[in-house]
Formats: sequence, structure tokens, C-alpha cells
Amino acid sequence: MNTHEFRTHAHELADWMADYLERVGEYPVTPPVRPGDIKKQLPVAAPENPESFASIFQDFREVILPGMTHWQHPGFFAYFPANNSEPSILAEMLTATLGAQCMVWLSSPAAEELEERMMEWLRDMLGLPGPFTGVIQDTASSSTLVAILTAREHRSGYEINRRGFGPADRFRVYTSTQGHSSIDKDVKIAGIGIENLVKVEVDETFAMIPSRLEMAIQEDITEGFVPLCVISTIGTTSSTAIDPIGEISRICRKYSVWHHVDASYAGTALILPEIRWMSDGVEGADSFVFNPHKWMFTNFDCSAYFVKDKQALINTFSILPEYLKTPEDKLVNNYRDWGIPLGRRFRALKLWFVIRTYGISGLQEKIRSHIQYGQWLKQEMHNTPGVELMAPVPLNLVCFRFNSNKQTTEKEVDATNARILEALNRSGKVFLTQTKLNHKVVLRFVAGQTHTSLEDIQNGWRFIYETGRSMCNEQ
Repeated sequence: MNTHEFRTHAHELADWMADYLERVGEYPVTPPVRPGDIKKQLPVAAPENPESFASIFQDFREVILPGMTHWQHPGFFAYFPANNSEPSILAEMLTATLGAQCMVWLSSPAAEELEERMMEWLRDMLGLPGPFTGVIQDTASSSTLVAILTAREHRSGYEINRRGFGPADRFRVYTSTQGHSSIDKDVKIAGIGIENLVKVEVDETFAMIPSRLEMAIQEDITEGFVPLCVISTIGTTSSTAIDPIGEISRICRKYSVWHHVDASYAGTALILPEIRWMSDGVEGADSFVFNPHKWMFTNFDCSAYFVKDKQALINTFSILPEYLKTPEDKLVNNYRDWGIPLGRRFRALKLWFVIRTYGISGLQEKIRSHIQYGQWLKQEMHNTPGVELMAPVPLNLVCFRFNSNKQTTEKEVDATNARILEALNRSGKVFLTQTKLNHKVVLRFVAGQTHTSLEDIQNGWRFIYETGRSMCNEQ
């Protein structure tokens, strides 16, 4: 493909993308396909000869698109959002065009310096303490792994990187029973061992109980373990529960334990001054992460990781072979030393486009609206017979279930809600996910897509309620 052909097809794609953004609600939010349906439409072997772009794009429309779940759909209320926005998409196009590998300052000076500035912007926008220094990672899962590894090396005097684990390295990592499943994976990857991940009990709001955390730490010390890291959460995945960050920080300081705060979804809401009660005491934490790619209208992937002791981070990951040395090394941030991968994408550009396009006030307006939608839905469910709210609603995730009292056991209520969820997701009109709270099947409704309106929420809830009520009446 030459540049003339590229220009023609780029214009064609730009028109298609704009049409898609305007009409995404016309697609079924989840595709009516079965496992293997897409693969069987794809040739078994790669083509021997070149194919035209027209043919490739036609197959995209006819084979790939019908098998996609549309995350930007107005009926997408599942998981947490993975938002994009028009300025973020445009920045991604430029990033792809530049094709830069941003591992060190010299490999793309503007990329390094823009990332440094964007992390300062985000720190100040969220009201995080000045001593925090930031870097863009790919996901919160990776960021938490980085935190655990940094805690491990800091505690061992950076010896485990050199000699491996020894008999005295009986580390323990702590999180709540509502902590994200990626923590389980991270402790395995970090060599800590899943048996050394301690799940701390939660209270009636599903937030970690500090006294139980301290009790667990004390018991481990008595038994010869080394308390290494506590991972608290601002906005758990199941219910957006808010752990008491300040109390947990106090306990961590008392026992010299690294405190990492996972605010991957809810952290975006900290751009609202009235919501910063969630992060009270964060100045006592050692590291913090949130994902602009979840609720700040920035295309996946973009995870903002902050650390108080940047030298501990660099000491954990820095490797400097001759072919990576540059004259500027002591004057700049070489972000290849701030995380796991050597190669890095130019993620800061889309943040720059998004923040400048919306401004802080525009971002605040959208987040406030989403929270108001969640509160409207909470009240609507509270006033609706046969619907139970299953968790507090601090933000815009509402956890609920249908319970018509026709089912005589919890097992029957669970089964009914599982069938309702399956019917809703099969409809193509809405998409929800489930969780379990207090061992009960719970449906999750998140009001947080970039262009979500109150009308979208009202229409979605109307369809959900009518479907659920009808299926309960059939019992």
C-alpha cells in the first residue's frame, strides 16, 4: 500500500469510525454468536498472495464486526467501562502513525517529557500528595505487580533480585476478601506464593476491617512470617466498596509494611473535590494506581501508577546494558526502568488530547453526571417491589437482585437471577455482569459510558425490570 492508497483508505476509515460512534446503539450490545462461529469463517492458512484493502475491510464488516461486544454501546452496563472518546481515538491514530518505541528519553524525547507532565497533571487533578511521582503502566494488574515487586526488593535490600529467595523470606501480602483477583495472580508471579496471600475480613459495606488486618499482621509476625505489602482498594470490583485508607496506612507504618492503593476504577472520581473523602489518608500510602482507560474517556490501555519512593521503583527494575546507555541518563526519566517491559507505547499523547479537550471542568461534569445516574437508579430500585439493593452505592455501580418472595430458598433466588441475567444478555439490548456478595448471586449495573445519558439509564432499567419481573412471575 503506497501513501496515495493509504490516504484514500484512511479517509474511508475515518468516515466509517464517525458513523460507528453515531450509530453504535443500533448494534446488539453482545453478539448472537457461539464459540467457534467467527473462527470457522476465517481461512485456515494465511494468503499466499496480496489481497486488496477493499476485500479486507469488507471481511472486517461482515465477519469481525458481527462478533464484537460493543463496549461503547448505550446499553453496556457490565464490568467497569473501558471508555474511549473522540480526542482519544484521534490521538491513538497519531500514535500508530508515529510508530515510536518510547523506552528511554533518547528514543523519543517528547514522549518521555509529555508523560512526565501528564502524570503531574493527573496527580494534582486527583489531589494526590506532591511527593508522589507517576508513570504510565498498561493495566492496574501490572501496576499492582510492580508495587509488590518493589515492596519485595525494598524489604530485602534488593537482594532477592540478586540471589533469589532465601529461607528467611517468608513474606505475606494482605488484601480484603473483596480485593481484585489480579492480586492473586500477582503474588504468584512475584514468587510470594498464593498461600501467603492473606484475605482480610470486610464489614457490612464490604470494606476492609483495619482491626482484622492488624490482628492478621500480628499473628504472622508471631509465626515467623514477614508482613510485606497491604493492598487496599478504593472501589472494589464487586461493589465499589471503599477501604479506610488512612487507618490502613497507619497500621502499615506501624509494622513497616508497604501500602499500595488500588483505585483502578473509582480513582477517576477523585477529580471531584466532594468525593475525595474516599482517599483520606492516602498521603500515608507508598503507591497508588488508577486507570484513565476505565472512567476517564481514554482508550485502553492507560494505567496511572504513582509511587512515593521512585528510587525504590527504579532500583527494582533498572538494568543497563551497554546498548541502552545514553549521555542523558542522569538528566532524564528513562521509563523502561519504571516497570516490567522494556518497550513502551506513547500512551501520554491520548491523555494530553483528552484532558485538553474536556478540561478539568468538562471531566468533572461528566463524572458528576454518571454518579447522579447511579444515585437515581439506586433510588428507583429502592422504591421498586421485588428488587433488593445488595450493597451501598457510593458512586455509580448498583448491585441488586430480583426477589419476588416466590422462591423459598436462597438457592432458588440465585438460580432465578442467573436466568434473568442470561436472558438480558441474550437480548442484545443490554449487557450486565454478576458477582457474589455474602454468597448470594448479585447483578451489577454500571452507569459510566462516555456518552451515557439519563435516558439511556432509564430505558435500560425499564427493560431490565420488565424482563426480571416477567421471569419471576413465571416461577
